[in-house]
Amino acid sequence: MTNIIRRLWAPLMALMAITGMGQMPIFKRYYIADIPGLAWLGQPFTVHWVHYIGAAVLMFMIAWFVTLWMAKQPKLTISGILRIVLLALLVVTGYVRVMKNLPDVHFSPMITMLIDWSHLLFTMLLGIVAVWCVRTGRKAYIEK
Repeated sequence: MTNIIRRLWAPLMALMAITGMGQMPIFKRYYIADIPGLAWLGQPFTVHWVHYIGAAVLMFMIAWFVTLWMAKQPKLTISGILRIVLLALLVVTGYVRVMKNLPDVHFSPMITMLIDWSHLLFTMLLGIVAVWCVRTGRKAYIEK
């Protein structure tokens, strides 16, 4: 099961990045949705729900990794701690964004913008750190 999750991690992160950018109307505006097979990117409701489904899959994968970590308790490296912190911040800001979309929850425009920009910032930082770790061969943990 762990190998399946490891193989799904990068495609899921790519899907989340694409659908996250799709929350902004850039795919329709820049005619990317006109490319055959990508018309769904121009449908805000579809992109929104695909992002939510991807987030649910991500939460399952995180729960699975936390369970494995609790069972084995390998020593985390600095890069592993950094990735975990960024992923946690990304998840927290994502949850706040979901709360913002509920009908009875209202945030001021400034708070809404702060949430949106911080979610985007943590996404970009996690991507940059992940690429850096892959390129330098840094591992997230050391087996006991």
